[in-house]
Amino acid sequence: PRSERSDRRYAGLQPEQIPLTECLKDTVARVVPFWTETLAPQIQSGKRIVLAAHGNSIRALVKYLDNIADDAIVGVNIPNGIPLVYELDAQLKPIRSYYLGDAEAAAKAAAAVAAQGKA
Repeated sequence: PRSERSDRRYAGLQPEQIPLTECLKDTVARVVPFWTETLAPQIQSGKRIVLAAHGNSIRALVKYLDNIADDAIVGVNIPNGIPLVYELDAQLKPIRSYYLGDAEAAAKAAAAVAAQGKA
């Protein structure tokens, strides 16, 4: 398993100084440059891309693309395993986004994500 604790770049830190998780703010700071430097140029060159992402990384990209405020993103629940399609204009601004497949199944899956940790 991957662990920052074994990454030599952090060898000078004590184990308790290395976080075990990454907050959404940190994820946004990591994902937005990937969008602007890697994905956006490919899309602007006419390529269609498929991005496989999970958890906070997809939330960070959705937050950025849809310009969702920090206090509003907590209410956005992205279901696992259901493709999310973004149609973008020439400036890469969202025209619309939608889940592929059955809308009811996507809504149920999003509700399941929202309910995680509330049992």
